[in-house]
Amino acid sequence: MINLTIFASGGGSNAEAIIQHFNNHPTIQVNLIISNKTTAGVLDRADRHQIKKRVIDRTDFNDPKKMLGYLKETETGLIVLAGFLWLIPAYLVEAFPNKIINIHPALLPKYGGKGMYGQHIHRAVFENKERESGITIHYVNPKYDEGNIILQARCPLQPDDSPEVIGRKVLALEHRFYPVTVEMVAIQSE
Repeated sequence: MINLTIFASGGGSNAEAIIQHFNNHPTIQVNLIISNKTTAGVLDRADRHQIKKRVIDRTDFNDPKKMLGYLKETETGLIVLAGFLWLIPAYLVEAFPNKIINIHPALLPKYGGKGMYGQHIHRAVFENKERESGITIHYVNPKYDEGNIILQARCPLQPDDSPEVIGRKVLALEHRFYPVTVEMVAIQSE
């Protein structure tokens, strides 16, 4: 069995899509959700699906012994970032080479880097009058949004699409493509 650990900071709609995708999967399961916020909605999703959860603070996150211990305890084979806003430290990238993936709600390298997430991105896309947006699923390295790209998916934008409309279009792509890409990477990484 390939065990997935999801790192998330928010509501967890991508985590939910991934969890549902792997319900009753013969070889892949989500077995841990880690969040850096005690109020994150993703923790409620973990409870509903009876998935182990852990809330971490910066001290935990920057302690290789602790973090690697949590991941070893659950026999984590792949780490999936689903709206996790902290930069992944080098020790974790080294411990899980090409086994940490992230989804970014823009077509990297555009609109990447520190501070570029969620509505910040969609507002920037709107203000720059982009004709398309989309998602980038990529491997994680020790820099924000600079890992090798696994997949990009695009959606056309209309001139009157607000940042909220752009966000909904991009989220639909995330839910459609992230679970199947996670599955592909998990199988390849075994």
